Amino acid sequence: MIRGIVIPIITPFKNDQINFKDYRKLINHYINLGVKAIIPMGTTGEIHSLRKDEIYEIIEKTIEYVDDRIDIFFGLGGNTNSKVIEQVKNMSKYKFNGFLITCPYYIRPNQLGIKEYYKDIAENTEKDIIIYNIPYRTGVNIENKTIIELSKIPNIVGLKDCCGNILNSLELLRNKPQGFSILTGEDKVLFQFLVSGYDGGILSSAHVMTDEFIKMYKYIYENNHKQAAIIWNKLYSICDTLFKEPNPAPIKYKLFIDGLIESYETRKPIMEVSENLRNEIIKLNIEI
Repeated sequence: MIRGIVIPIITPFKNDQINFKDYRKLINHYINLGVKAIIPMGTTGEIHSLRKDEIYEIIEKTIEYVDDRIDIFFGLGGNTNSKVIEQVKNMSKYKFNGFLITCPYYIRPNQLGIKEYYKDIAENTEKDIIIYNIPYRTGVNIENKTIIELSKIPNIVGLKDCCGNILNSLELLRNKPQGFSILTGEDKVLFQFLVSGYDGGILSSAHVMTDEFIKMYKYIYENNHKQAAIIWNKLYSICDTLFKEPNPAPIKYKLFIDGLIESYETRKPIMEVSENLRNEIIKLNIEI
């Protein structure tokens, strides 16, 4: 089971190169705070902008820096079975836990096509797979029936749920397969979903005040919802502010002013955070 707070970790850049000194610093920082896993090369990690050589360097460096202390799930996406399977096979020779794999995007396959997509991938790796359902980016929703059927495949172990429909999410939770982890990827409703019984969250916002996110999760796990709500009232404003412009630009700026990275550089088409939002983030820093 995958439980707790998971960080879809940023890729720090400096002068258009990956800043591996900062990357190592971030990994150690989040491990020391108690996160359960990291997910490099997701949307927050600006996977769209990474060259092939950079991708494999990130894989190698991540494994080296983590050193078996927490779980690693690498982000992966595509819309053709054969191409994604090729990537999976090339990556599976390395030692890590698994993949977070996005539903095929843009082409909008039907539910049978989605099921065959994940089934084919699972058959070509021994790594664990977390399904990523985010229809407002991919154009198609993975129905609960499809998720439940896919959960019967031994190495499909969980779901990152960003379906955008709370009733759909709660219905899945009521029919949750045994041993299958359901984690929210919707930062602004983390508290509500954890209280409802979610196993944790894969959260970009948790780059900031990570210890408070973890503390809130522990309070809910201990059924101390009142104390968790007090923390959440403080965290919610962070989630709101950090998504006012395209992710991960606001998060990078916050990490920069906190001294965790040397540069808040992004790669186009993600633009660096605007001056107006910089002022909000600085004010947020003071209020925290």
